[in-house]
Parts: sequence; structure tokens; C-alpha cells
Amino acid sequence: MLYALLGVFLFSLSLPMTKWALESFSPYLTATSRPILASLLAIPLMRAAKVPALPKIHFKAMVFTTIGAAFAWPILIALALARTTSAHVAVIAAIMPLTTAIMAVIRTKENVTAQFWLASATGTILLILFAISRGGAENGDFIADLLTICAVIASSYCYVEGAELTKVMPGWQVISWVVIFALPICIPASIIIWLNTYDGSPLTFHALFGIVMIGFSSMYIGFFAWYRGLKDAGTAHGSQVQQLQAIMTLGWAALLLNEKVTLTMALIALGVIASVLWALTSRRKPKTN
Repeated sequence: MLYALLGVFLFSLSLPMTKWALESFSPYLTATSRPILASLLAIPLMRAAKVPALPKIHFKAMVFTTIGAAFAWPILIALALARTTSAHVAVIAAIMPLTTAIMAVIRTKENVTAQFWLASATGTILLILFAISRGGAENGDFIADLLTICAVIASSYCYVEGAELTKVMPGWQVISWVVIFALPICIPASIIIWLNTYDGSPLTFHALFGIVMIGFSSMYIGFFAWYRGLKDAGTAHGSQVQQLQAIMTLGWAALLLNEKVTLTMALIALGVIASVLWALTSRRKPKTN
């Protein structure tokens, strides 16, 4: 559980660090540079461990995992953060564990109770209410909400695909292959984006620190602890720790970005987290004699 908590702690920094990176970098560059930075750690580690080539049978699942983790989530979330605050995005993203659970049910055809779907509906309604009312956030934006929801769906899907891959290889190898698979697109894309977006202005410390953090921590190291926690504690128990991520991110938004976290935002985030916890603890139907 401590490993899972460490992973969630590192993931909770993703939104505020991306917000910092946006001070000097394009939203697209904050996304395409993540795998490049992560590969600076992944490639030497894979070589040192003498990891064999990835079997072709796993290529399809790895490609889908890479699309979600290396492209869809970071690009969509950066575009959302360019329009609104990280605190606002954090509340919408609080639904991620629930969408992951739903996709896992669909993917594995697991039987679930009626409570699971009721909890799912409750969390969704809370998010709709938040999107309509903006939860008191001054910089609410419908497009930002939509981008965040799409990012959450993409991330949830890559979580499910990645979890399937951890059955045949260690979690750290899964995320290492993800960043390596992304390099052929990310390297030329980053060069093109940089040449077309950099205006010659000085790069801020916050931007440099933020982009390094999302590359090293959010894109890579965080998954080490997260996958280890899920493996040791079991997915059902370990995944519940992720409910703390939204609250941590709201705290970082207030501490690092001086963003206003309203009572409404906090209450709705807690409501979503309660709905997620309710769903995850009622996923399996009780066995009958």
C-alpha cells in the first residue's frame, strides 16, 4: 500500500508541474517531451537489466498503452490546463479510478453488482453538476472540461491495457517499453514543435523544473511504485489509494500555484472519491452456494 501511495503522490504532482511547464512551453511540447526525458532513464535501465526484445504478440497492447499514456493523456490534459486551473482539472480527473474500473469490467467481462453501476452513475452526475456550475472555479471552461474527460478516458484505457501487460512482464518494463515505443514520433515532433513555437524569450525555472518532473516522475518513476503497489497489495486494494490523488492535487494547486480551491470544489471532489470507493468495493458479486 505504501508503494501504491508513493505512486499516487508522484502522479498528484502531474497537473501542477504541467501548469508550470506551460509558462514557457507549448502544450504539445509538454506532451511529446515526456517520453524523451523518461527514455533517458528507461534505456540505460533496460540495457543494464539486459531485457530481451518485446515479443511481437504484445505489440498491439503496447501500442494502445503508448497512445494513451504518451500521447492522448498528456496532450489533452495540457490543452485543458492552458484554458483553466489545475484545481479545476483535478476535480474532473477524480473520476479516473472509476472509469478505469468500468473499462476493466468491460475488458475482462467481470460480473459486478447493481451497486457498482449506481456508484458509477452517482460519480458521473456529480461531475456533470460540477461542469455546469464550474464548482466555484473562476477559470472554468466547457472545452477544458471536455478535454479533461477525454484525457481521463484515454488514460483509463491505457491503465487497463498496461495492467494486462504486467501479467507477462514487470511493471517497470511495461512503462519502459511505452516510452521507447513513443520515441520515433516524439523526437521529430518535439523538434518541429520547438522550432515553430519558441519565441526566444527566457525559459523560466518553473517551466524547466515542471517539464523535467513530468518526464521523470509522472511519465516514468511514478509507474514503478504504482505497478509494484498493485502487484503486492492486489489491484482491488491498491487501486483504492488513488482516491487520494484528487485531494493531493488540490493541495498542490493551492500550495504551488496559489490557486483558489473553493469549498464547493473540495466537497464535489470528496463526493466523487466516495462514489469511486463505493464502486470499487462493490465490483464483485458475492459468491452463492
